[in-house]
Amino acid sequence: MNPLSPALPVFASRVVPVIVISDVQQAVPLAYALFEGGVDVMEITLRHAAGLAAIEAVAKHVPQMVVGAGTLTHAHEMQKVKDAGARFALSPGLSPLLVQAAKACGMPFVPGVMTPSEILSAREQGFQLLKLFPAAQAGGVAMLKALSGPLSDVRFCPTGGVSLHNMVEFLSLPNVAMVGGSWIAPLDLIEQGQWTRITELARQATELTMSVRSLGNSGQSTP
Repeated sequence: MNPLSPALPVFASRVVPVIVISDVQQAVPLAYALFEGGVDVMEITLRHAAGLAAIEAVAKHVPQMVVGAGTLTHAHEMQKVKDAGARFALSPGLSPLLVQAAKACGMPFVPGVMTPSEILSAREQGFQLLKLFPAAQAGGVAMLKALSGPLSDVRFCPTGGVSLHNMVEFLSLPNVAMVGGSWIAPLDLIEQGQWTRITELARQATELTMSVRSLGNSGQSTP
């Protein structure tokens, strides 16, 4: 177990929707739409002012959904998202202040990395599940394959450039625990209230995940 950040809560999905919510009223129907499609985890980012209230709404009204907070870039946000009901937090990067904040409030935390040096730094601080971000710009599948040799004890959630078309290639790698992406619940569909379409996209992702498992990949959603 990570000594600085508790283990992530258990969830079944290996696809983590990265979500921007512009109106708190969108949060609960979105959570139900994702859950109906087989996705039981969601990352609501702090990229919009409604993000914190949206996390609170999902945590309160859809307890079967494991809601996390994304795009944490300031240490003071860690306690705020925990108080709102977030069950884990993610950041595009890693800083000493973020680590201290996660430790102080006991928040499961997935920091972002892009280079081998950043991965080594994160591992030295006790993190074994890392967010490769932005994954496409960092080298994508080829980068993760290269990292699997010297850093085989670290697992990743690649985010940024992951889509329905390449998620299987990512998830087939032994050092990929899950993938993150915004294609399942893009902002335009959320703002239009296209819940049925979002359920369809979630179901497609869930079915592709099952196809990876049927090919023999036994990776789990939690490290």
